[in-house]
Amino acid sequence: MSEQSPALWADPERQQLEEQVAAAELAWLTLDVDVETLRVEIDNFALVHHQLLGPLYARLDELDALIAEAVAALSGDPEDLRLAAEARARVEPPDEHEVPSDGLWEAEQRARQVRPDREAQRLYRDLARRAHPDLSTDPAEQTRRSAFIARVNEAYARGDGGQLEQLAEEWSTAPESAPAADSPDRLGWLRQRLEWLTGRIGALAAEQVRLERTPMGELLLLAPQEPERLLEELAEQLLATAAERRDRLEGLLPAAPAGHNGGGRPGDSGGRESREDQETATMFAEALPTTDAASVPSDAVLLDVREQDEWDAGHVEGALHVPIGQVLARLEELPEEKLYVLCRVGGRSAQVVQYLVANGLREAVNVDGGMYAWEAAGRPMVSSSGAPAYVL
Repeated sequence: MSEQSPALWADPERQQLEEQVAAAELAWLTLDVDVETLRVEIDNFALVHHQLLGPLYARLDELDALIAEAVAALSGDPEDLRLAAEARARVEPPDEHEVPSDGLWEAEQRARQVRPDREAQRLYRDLARRAHPDLSTDPAEQTRRSAFIARVNEAYARGDGGQLEQLAEEWSTAPESAPAADSPDRLGWLRQRLEWLTGRIGALAAEQVRLERTPMGELLLLAPQEPERLLEELAEQLLATAAERRDRLEGLLPAAPAGHNGGGRPGDSGGRESREDQETATMFAEALPTTDAASVPSDAVLLDVREQDEWDAGHVEGALHVPIGQVLARLEELPEEKLYVLCRVGGRSAQVVQYLVANGLREAVNVDGGMYAWEAAGRPMVSSSGAPAYVL
């Protein structure tokens, strides 16, 4: 600081502005770190939430659809049929939100770091204080600082403390561009700086409130220090709810024959020859081209319309996999040959067969009882992982 500085500090307005700007910069940088930390936490929590709980939510939607379809099959009431169709429409194909398989490992690694550690926060705060673009009034210097801070933000979002340390060392030799203490531009710069800082603090506070009020933000704030425990509790609640749904579904369906692993489900072909079984078998349509699993030719062209997790657990080797939600968009991929359509129990496949046949698009046959019947008939299956195959 030059010899003139003491005289400059004798100006009460100048001294007050210097103190106000210093306090505002500290408040801004602290809030900026807090908001960025919250954003990273919410993004990572959302990723973990989807990976762990997404399949459970999808299973609940599927159980709700099966219950509605069973009710409609038993009553035949038009309103129940409408509700069943709506419930089925709400079952979203999981692959719309799934992390691509080739990026799964990287996603899991990112998800492990839910909160940047204290050292990463300290480094980020220090770099933001020293290198933020608005600490300079020179356009070229602002551009340089913006590019540098973008690298800092990327490292902080990854929780990469090592990279932040390298960036801190890199910036240690960087020049500062704020007007000097004895510069005639200093007073005007202080006024502009204080105005900008006040606006920025307000914008950050509003962003913090917005983030906290997002669905994932509200969920995370229930246990901000222990997000993993919160996820475990939610998983337990969803599993209990799923068990209740399964019990209700089993109460609606006819009993399965002894030795059938899947239990009574709509579309099963091996049940007792009762009126209830006949109603279940005709849940979606009457007079559909249908065959039992044991009668499907060994060289038949099979179309599996189940979801990805069901396919991965167990499927027929060589079958074409097109989830039911994608059938319309991928009609051109369906072979021209006669199709034998499979799902888990025969309900979704019946819908696909009905659509293809009614619109003259393909010759198609519903495999009654689906993959449960296929498994019960002792026909071969494989899994995507190489593990023993089973019907999910």
